Amino acid sequence: MAQSMLILFEHASGYGLFRVKEFEEVGMMLPAVEEAIRDLSKFNSVVKLVAFSPFKSGTNALDNINSISEGVVHEDLRLFIETNVPQSSKKQKVVLGVSDPKIGSSISEDLGVSCLHTGVVPEVVRGIRQHFPNLVKGLTEVSASKAQLGLGHSYSRAKVKFNVNRVDNMIIQSISLLDQLDKNINTFAMRIREWYSYHFPELMKIVNDNSMYCKVARLIKNRKEFTEDKMTELEEIVMDDAKVKAIYDASRSSMVIDLINIETFASKVISLVEYRKSLHEYLKSKMAAVAPNLSTLIGEQVGARLIAHAGSLTNLAKYPASTVQILGAEKALFRALKTKGNTPKYGLIFHSTFIGRAGAKNKGRISRYLANKCSIASRIDCFSDIPTSVYGEFLRQQVEDRLKFYETGEAPKKNIDVMHEAMQEATVVQANLLKKDRKKKKKEKKKGKGDAGDVSMETDANTTADMTAESSMLEEPQKKKKKKKRQSEGESEANVTMETTQELDVSQETEGEPPAKKQKKKKKKPK
Repeated sequence: MAQSMLILFEHASGYGLFRVKEFEEVGMMLPAVEEAIRDLSKFNSVVKLVAFSPFKSGTNALDNINSISEGVVHEDLRLFIETNVPQSSKKQKVVLGVSDPKIGSSISEDLGVSCLHTGVVPEVVRGIRQHFPNLVKGLTEVSASKAQLGLGHSYSRAKVKFNVNRVDNMIIQSISLLDQLDKNINTFAMRIREWYSYHFPELMKIVNDNSMYCKVARLIKNRKEFTEDKMTELEEIVMDDAKVKAIYDASRSSMVIDLINIETFASKVISLVEYRKSLHEYLKSKMAAVAPNLSTLIGEQVGARLIAHAGSLTNLAKYPASTVQILGAEKALFRALKTKGNTPKYGLIFHSTFIGRAGAKNKGRISRYLANKCSIASRIDCFSDIPTSVYGEFLRQQVEDRLKFYETGEAPKKNIDVMHEAMQEATVVQANLLKKDRKKKKKEKKKGKGDAGDVSMETDANTTADMTAESSMLEEPQKKKKKKKRQSEGESEANVTMETTQELDVSQETEGEPPAKKQKKKKKKPK
């Protein structure tokens, strides 16, 4: 039974169908095919174009590539295969070579065509991809590259769905950097404590805070040079008179060692602490822009850790509340499932203040409730057009009311009523934000027009001056004529106005008189 092989090639310009000549010999001689791919004349002896169906438009090409990437047979591809691929018979078996196994399995299921994606098929597809503009008539390398570039941009734009205001990748990077900075600052501060304690061991017991210890060590340096003049600076750092006095007394009796490296290292740690503060402010601003409801509900750091652990805000929004509850405690969960023990009640949510304020019995209940509210807040942040923190405030108040209910038994409001209030307030806030944006846009437009007008006035100043100088010479006799006309018109207008005023005076005098007298006076007017 003979076999004939056809290759389906998906290009940005359309679908191409190629016939492989001498299929059995080609399959046996794979290295010869690899060598033939490099030369177009040799490759033409291996492959021949059967049919080519171009895409109708860019949107049509995007629809086709989306269906191919998902492994679904598009209607255009189905029509192309049904019209050009012959059905296999008893004498000859038709095999369709496909580069992607997903689309091959869907074609075989829907259309009943046997597909192949291994063996010689990848090498032949590679050759077709290399020489495709030369194999299809009317297609050049420039047009093919333009089609690929345009389709690649539209496909990536549709997949990524980039939004400038919701760059959650920056939040992931900043929270991971914050965690790393906390670890580094702690290790460096402990190193300074151990190092400086050789010179001043009593200071470790007096000052407990790491950053404060570094500042004090940088100020004191050598304990012999520490005098009462530096007491005011030490008070600004420590903010406690008793500790300042204890440090001064302890510095009078202590050991001596070289302090140059300790001073430089302490200054480095202090700069890291300051950078950590600025990074925390940056994280606050980013969370307020990307996930305002989640940050107001659970805090910036915990919300950023949830987003980082999920991978993105969209992934966190897709998670159910049960997954959000134990997010970060995967090891404990799988360990409990293996040993058939108790599963963890909370993961990253444990760092929230709500769980710390709850009692030992209610920690699991409040963590479940808080995870539910976190999933709602993340979905609102992810899919809302105009992000606001209104829903986060209402959700936070719900968690507070639930904590009171666990402690005192006071019944909280129903979720439906709270959400209705939140929706009403959110609509008002969003309307105000839209008004502000419109006003800003109008101001920017006016500024742009004013700047353009100033520029045009400056550029046309010289030309207008010249034009007026020339026109003034020509318009002098015309102005004299216009003045005469205006004088004559003014005289006629004055006569008309005099007549109208006389009529008004007459009418005012005759208002109280009978109608007969009025008619007599009207007759006297022409005299």
